[in-house]
Amino acid sequence: MLMTKERRPAIRTLQGWAISVLQDAGAIREFEEHGWMQDRADPHARDRAIDIATHNPPAGLSPDDAVAEIQDVLASIGDTCPECQSIDC
Repeated sequence: MLMTKERRPAIRTLQGWAISVLQDAGAIREFEEHGWMQDRADPHARDRAIDIATHNPPAGLSPDDAVAEIQDVLASIGDTCPECQSIDC
């Protein structure tokens, strides 16, 4: 029987790549209620994401630039949902 592996969607932006790496490493997660990304505040997961970016940067990007993008995305993600702050969830 022929088995196929499910393909992941193509990452089209550098920010999308960074979010994917952070999710795979467990550093961020999607808030179930509203879909916002949340920082899990796990230093080990952050280290794993930086390690991935260092050793497997996207094509055409230096490891330093890949790590910088990971850090930029982490800096833009909070630990609370912006929608939950304005309403009761």
